[in-house]
Amino acid sequence: MALDQVLLESHQEGHSPNTLRFLRFEPCVLVGYHQKVAHEVWEDFCAEHGIAVQRRITGGGTIYFDPLHLGWELYFDRASFGTGDMAELSARICRAAAAGLQRLGVDAHFRPRNDIEVNGRKISGTGGAFDGSSVVFQGTVLIDAELEKMLGALRVAPEKLSKRQIKDIGERLTTVKEVLGGREIAWDEVKRNLADGFAEELGIHLEPGELNTVEEGKLPETLAEIEDEEWVHLHAPASAEDATVVEATHRCEGGLVRAAVAVEPDRGMIKHVTFSGDFFVNPKRMVFDLEAALRNLPMARLEEAVQDFFRRSEVEMLLLRPEDFLTAVNDALVQLGEGDSRDSADEEASG
Repeated sequence: MALDQVLLESHQEGHSPNTLRFLRFEPCVLVGYHQKVAHEVWEDFCAEHGIAVQRRITGGGTIYFDPLHLGWELYFDRASFGTGDMAELSARICRAAAAGLQRLGVDAHFRPRNDIEVNGRKISGTGGAFDGSSVVFQGTVLIDAELEKMLGALRVAPEKLSKRQIKDIGERLTTVKEVLGGREIAWDEVKRNLADGFAEELGIHLEPGELNTVEEGKLPETLAEIEDEEWVHLHAPASAEDATVVEATHRCEGGLVRAAVAVEPDRGMIKHVTFSGDFFVNPKRMVFDLEAALRNLPMARLEEAVQDFFRRSEVEMLLLRPEDFLTAVNDALVQLGEGDSRDSADEEASG
């Protein structure tokens, strides 16, 4: 995770070339940049089973990662492929990754917004982040999978694990090994074919390389930041003295937007809002700026404040609209008149 930040920052500064990087990890759960660990991960289960918990610099949903999965990521200037549009970049790179898998005999295809599937079953998820004109776009390939650990680590109660649940998630996911009829495949073969797919589809030439001196020099400081618990638990739940906290999750074309809203109902005031979820925005700090714009706000001015924020801001969003953030807050506020705090966390665990 530290190298993700180092390579993206170094590329933006002109010290790193366009890069394709492959990754494998010991068992871990990687939450998306805009997600809350408490919403996505069973931390006790992870601690008991030696599963690390970390935060990515990229948006999107939670990923369970272990040595059976292969990660890939591209670092490049957004003008390299003739477009800066997030949706177009995502589609083009996903199609290139799918072309690499097709070389292995896997009938993989891009599925909007950011998945690669085989016969309707997900085999790879992707996501990205920007730093100025530089982009990191990354994905995972499920070579094989341990579904019990995946279900136990993600926010599905371990005590509820059953053969039926494992079958259900197995119906949504597939692996390279399963698609190839159980045939074992060498990691180098997977990487070589993915690299060839990227090279041909994106019109690029790839040469092996190592970290340069600038990248190596940045790594220790960045690693210290990434290892800090404040980074892992970046998005603290909304809370405020003398305030009521209500939450809701809005499912939309651009993903999931969760709003935790601290309010003073008697005064009709929103104290503050915390947004989290599975979505992609640029710049990443846009979410924090929106939260600041809604601090100590009369409820009656909510829609006006959201619309004004997006009118003033230069923001890129992947299939996401300003109305999606407004809807998430309004869905939370509706609960004030219902006399309960219904659970609106209807997200699907995904690996």
